[in-house]
Amino acid sequence: MLILLPPSEGKTAAGRGKPLDLDSLSFPELTSARRKVLDALVELCQADAEHARNVLGLPPGLADLVARNATLPQAATARADRVYSGVLYDALGLPGLPPDARRRATSRVAVVSSLFGLVRPTDRIPAYRLSGDVSLPGVGPVAAVWRSALDDVVPGAAGGLVVDLRSTTYAGFWRPQPDLARRVATVRVLHESGGRRTVVSHFNKATKGRLVRDLLLDGANPRSVTALVATLERLGWTVEVGDPGRYGTQLDVVVSAV
Repeated sequence: MLILLPPSEGKTAAGRGKPLDLDSLSFPELTSARRKVLDALVELCQADAEHARNVLGLPPGLADLVARNATLPQAATARADRVYSGVLYDALGLPGLPPDARRRATSRVAVVSSLFGLVRPTDRIPAYRLSGDVSLPGVGPVAAVWRSALDDVVPGAAGGLVVDLRSTTYAGFWRPQPDLARRVATVRVLHESGGRRTVVSHFNKATKGRLVRDLLLDGANPRSVTALVATLERLGWTVEVGDPGRYGTQLDVVVSAV
């Protein structure tokens, strides 16, 4: 099972640690694409801070992130499961999982990244700022870079089932081919209140984090969408299954509270 997570916009910078080593990251097939995006981002941020801020879509109050990007090759790194932060990652709580669940996370969880393509929780990365909808000078849309690079990587990493929890922006980085789509479950969270169902960002992110945490703690390794649904229901989740589609089968997880 491969669980695909979106990155977080907010990240926790390492206070100390080794500098970035692209060759040490998981999925070495992505090294050349990573270097291409990294070099373009660093060059942009070193040349003109105000222009870089506009390209990156950063408000004036976050101009310091341009300076951080400019020194990424020398910046201290930490494990990705400590760098990514925010609602989803707080609810998931990877660093606080028991050892057996953390081992499962190492082989089953991957974060889709606009800078690194795909990283495992144990990969050492610096805190960076690059949203998935950015177009970098000399490179173009980062989503297009990763659509090409990830096509050959994700199927091999998946092995069996793909549990896709990516947000809309990062869903465009990789789409399954028809032969794999039948083994892809795309998860949507619906908040039910007063007889109405809506998609609410906070509920969506927190619920996805808790769901992945439950799967890692439980240890089950479902190899089909049907088996995943059975596992989630056994763990107490309310799941409604949609029809198989071009990019997988949609699972609606219905919650009334976080």
